[in-house]
Amino acid sequence: MTDQDKPVARGWVWLLWAAAVYNLVAGLPALVSPAAPVSDRVVGLLVVCFGLVYAMVARAPVRLGPVLWAGVAGKAGVIALLLPGVLAGQVQSGMAPAALAPVLAGDALFGLAFLAFLLRR
Repeated sequence: MTDQDKPVARGWVWLLWAAAVYNLVAGLPALVSPAAPVSDRVVGLLVVCFGLVYAMVARAPVRLGPVLWAGVAGKAGVIALLLPGVLAGQVQSGMAPAALAPVLAGDALFGLAFLAFLLRR
């Protein structure tokens, strides 16, 4: 039995569902806010779309798991783009550093978890 044939532990599936919910909760407010600028709504749309991808991977982790490389790259990119401003105390995309810090921490944790999942498979 190869690693690709082994079933995925239930903890990984729960983690993937948590990532899906996290992205949906993070992206929906900007997406549906009529007061948000179009650029914020586009970002919200992309975050929601990643959430849908994580939900799909949660349903078929062996088959769709490699798609998580896009999640690793996306979460690393968000951190790389926003962390310097957070550390410098600068407001970014309408959010104060104190509001962005938990979002970046969540992205870092899910990004590392995705990486662990991919490297173990």
